[in-house]
Amino acid sequence: MVAIPAEIQQVMREAECLFSESQVERAIDNIAADISETMAEKNPIVFSVMNGGMVLTGKLVTKLGFPLEISYLHATRFRHDNNTKSPDIEWRAHPQQNLKGRTILIVDDIYDEGATLGAIVDHCKAEGVGEIHIAVLVDKQHDRKARPDIIPDYIGLQCEDRFVFGYGMDYKGYWRNAPGIYAVKEG
Repeated sequence: MVAIPAEIQQVMREAECLFSESQVERAIDNIAADISETMAEKNPIVFSVMNGGMVLTGKLVTKLGFPLEISYLHATRFRHDNNTKSPDIEWRAHPQQNLKGRTILIVDDIYDEGATLGAIVDHCKAEGVGEIHIAVLVDKQHDRKARPDIIPDYIGLQCEDRFVFGYGMDYKGYWRNAPGIYAVKEG
């Protein structure tokens, strides 16, 4: 049996809860209502950006009471160790559907610098999509946006510029399952 690293347990013990589970769930309800209002007649493909977007996608699609297709894609700047960040996007899984003329909804955990979302949008445009919409649970507030032209259509919560985890966002591969959104202790 492999023990959970002490650092992982300590991070949660010392973390500050920025948004409680009930606050996050209300934010997801609001995103779902906005999406339902604008996309119910568009026959969208909903793409979960792995791995971060899977929690939001799972909770979100059950609140969308209209026909849609669900799929995933995996593009990341993090390498397999979950610690090493690269300036280059690594595609681990491209969309498998024919995107030509389709309306798509990209669902991700956080809009931080935007490089990954930008690469996903660029790929989808190259495939001839009709419309692209983006939903994120958290928009991190700072001035380091790599792609200011990429602006999510649906945002659940705004958070300060801190290292956050929970509801799909991770700390070194852990705590995506945290019942709220937490910030790593500063310092």
